[in-house]
Amino acid sequence: MDKHNILKNLPGVDHLLKLVKKDARFLDIPRSVVVESVRMSLDTIRKDILSDIDVSISDDAILANAHVLVQKKIKPRLVTIINATGVVLHTNLGRALLCEDALNNIKTIAQSYSNLELNIKTGKRGIRYEAVEDLICELTGAQSAIAVNNNAGAVLLALNTIAKDKQVVVSRGELVEIGGSFRVPDVMSKSGCYLKEVGTTNRTHTKDYENAVSDETGLFLKVHASNYKIEGFTASVTLKDLVILGKSKNIPVMEDLGSGTLIDFSKYGLPPEPTVADSVHSGADVVTFSGDKLLGGPQAGIIVGQKETIDQIKSNPLTRALRIDKLTLAALESTLKLYRDEKKAILEIPTLRMLTISFKDICKKADMLLKTIKKDAGSLADIDFADMNSRPGGGSFPELNLPTRCITIQPHKMSVSKLEIGMRLSSPSIIGRIENDKYILDPRTIQNGQETIIASTLAKILVKK
Repeated sequence: MDKHNILKNLPGVDHLLKLVKKDARFLDIPRSVVVESVRMSLDTIRKDILSDIDVSISDDAILANAHVLVQKKIKPRLVTIINATGVVLHTNLGRALLCEDALNNIKTIAQSYSNLELNIKTGKRGIRYEAVEDLICELTGAQSAIAVNNNAGAVLLALNTIAKDKQVVVSRGELVEIGGSFRVPDVMSKSGCYLKEVGTTNRTHTKDYENAVSDETGLFLKVHASNYKIEGFTASVTLKDLVILGKSKNIPVMEDLGSGTLIDFSKYGLPPEPTVADSVHSGADVVTFSGDKLLGGPQAGIIVGQKETIDQIKSNPLTRALRIDKLTLAALESTLKLYRDEKKAILEIPTLRMLTISFKDICKKADMLLKTIKKDAGSLADIDFADMNSRPGGGSFPELNLPTRCITIQPHKMSVSKLEIGMRLSSPSIIGRIENDKYILDPRTIQNGQETIIASTLAKILVKK
């Protein structure tokens, strides 16, 4: 039978939809999804026939293919994965994991009405930012605070409020590019400010800012180097010195901390990072930082500073476009509360726990992971330890290597790249890394209970060859 006759014998959509009604595989599937999947199945078979590919045109074959398409359509696009890369704040993998308190509070607020914008005492309209403002001020020493949807939004909002149609003076060495190819100069441009670069890439002095001052100057901006590092013959102006200059010239000062932190990481063996409280105490009018980086909370941009300036920011019409939603507020409040007890925060906020875990405890996790993997897949690959480095990620602690003990896997009967693809396409997806022709699993970012999933998945893939 030639291809044209085969095409004529293909069943129609209406006929197949009648069969679907009696097919348990399509039970409770939305009709629109079923119809589209049936049509796509028929289209695929038509293309195969025209390409001289031998295919079955039976009702069962077409519906079987339609069922596969249905499953793809109803499967969530946003799914959980296992992060075995060792990158704690992995931007592609969703950055910070939320603490249990935050997860519980999200559920509580999500399944009920709340006082998001209601003042219960007065019965009148309330302000959503009050849910976290007092807490942020308590932890940072700031006079006032507001939280918006992310730190880029926070910077945009602050610049637009303070220096719209004016010049913003910033060091050339601080004109950074953040995630997704967004650059500080671009954000400044969209805020309605004019960029005034001073100094050079590696050296900027107080006199550079002073010499740049004119009648058009509206702000001194300092951008903390949280996602890059310049070494060697360098010089920069401290925030404290910039504040002194700003006061003498009656020019406000703003600092974008990027990955702002509320604790001194140097106490835990990590490089010192300026805390938000440090910047506030330096006298900056405004300080902005992220909620989902070193803070370890949900995606948010937090603005703290002088009450007069923050009040102006709150009244900016852009604030509504960038406002934070109730679920993020719930998560942020719960995360911030833990910082009242630093020891508790270190233990219960996943980001802090993963960053500060001791090498001794990492070795214990690696030992458990190795034993679990060898039990299921020990005969299918060369599996061993290797002392390597993890990374903080998320534009935090540039160039910092965190000592870790990884599991290395070299398959006997398949390539390492094929193993990586198999792990990545598994369910749940497992994301490791390849180094020196070995598949690497870093226990730092593997959560408790995921070891058995990794081991069983690994064994299944290695058996397939």
